[in-house]
Amino acid sequence: MSPQSLTCQLSGTQLVHGDHGPGSEVAPSISVTTTFRRAVPYDDPERLGAMDPERHVYSRYSQNVTSRVEQILSKVNQGHAITYASGLAAAFSALVHFKPKRIAISGGYMGCHGSISTYIKGRFTDTPIIGLDDEFREGDLCWLESPLNPTGESRNIQYYADKIHAVGGKLLIDSTFGPPPLQYPFKWGADCVFHSGTKYFGGHSDLLCGIIIVKTEAERTQLWHDRVYMGNMMGSLESWLLLRSLRTMHLRIPRQSASGTEIAQWLSRAIVPEGQEYDGIPGGVVTKVWHSSLQETDANGFNPSVQMEGGFNACFSILLAKKEYAEKLPHSLEYFVSATSLGGVESLVEQRIQSDPKEDPLLIRLSIGVEEVTDLKDDLRRALVEISKEI
Repeated sequence: MSPQSLTCQLSGTQLVHGDHGPGSEVAPSISVTTTFRRAVPYDDPERLGAMDPERHVYSRYSQNVTSRVEQILSKVNQGHAITYASGLAAAFSALVHFKPKRIAISGGYMGCHGSISTYIKGRFTDTPIIGLDDEFREGDLCWLESPLNPTGESRNIQYYADKIHAVGGKLLIDSTFGPPPLQYPFKWGADCVFHSGTKYFGGHSDLLCGIIIVKTEAERTQLWHDRVYMGNMMGSLESWLLLRSLRTMHLRIPRQSASGTEIAQWLSRAIVPEGQEYDGIPGGVVTKVWHSSLQETDANGFNPSVQMEGGFNACFSILLAKKEYAEKLPHSLEYFVSATSLGGVESLVEQRIQSDPKEDPLLIRLSIGVEEVTDLKDDLRRALVEISKEI
């Protein structure tokens, strides 16, 4: 699928004009006020705020730029969006909202596991954690990450939606690796969609943000009330940075997706025996590549290309043959920055065990940015040759 066809699935018009901001400013000012002059007569008893600056009351409730951000996020995610101070603030808020009797989760981002553990510590009743393949019961929350961190493999959302809904439970999809236009989880049965907006929505490695999208305004209002008293809203600067980033999301994400898919498939062809090579990459260095585009149709008929209708994920992992290779590669690259996180315009690389102690020390996670794909491939080829000669 070409980048041009991907772009058509996420409206640049919505991203640029979907917030209907008041006043004459083309780029809104950063709001620094914590409180607002009351209108006369005051006619907003619920203190919900809106786009009219006179309706805002206190910045813990709402402020102009955050409201504009949430308007756009609601439109492009096909639901009702609310923002938080970080991805994990949003994750914790989702747990408070659903109050699950049990939580079904397997693998995925360590931070969400940490939020779940913290949530459980504050409960007076036991909240068991079960696996995704265990039997579900009423009151369960199925927490499904797809594509999966760090490997970038897709899971069958519809399968788990049917399984959890059959017993009256709820399905939350962590779609951080699959932002619009790549994947729309509500189409496949999700009850709630979660994103670390720090990653692809922010896109420039300069803000922390969490996003929850629900199906109804009533659910969003409940989440808003919780946020008011948990105090975990985004800051004014972060809201402004996020609004700026949303304007170019339809340009960034398709390019990153196309480049990531090309690089993942190229590296997968480099899995050849030692003594051979593929396109200049020495054999015996790369032993495995994970990526949604490399998954075959499974026994249930699931193929990620259907679920990921707008293109595949731009973040994925490779496995190297030796620990020494994995330690050296992140520091042998020129255009890939050796750093954690993902989703930014700059490509990042890390030996994942440096951030997540449970990961394989041979595993390298790659987050593909917006650089020229030929330059990134040349960089990887040169570095893989270099480390293979040094060790």
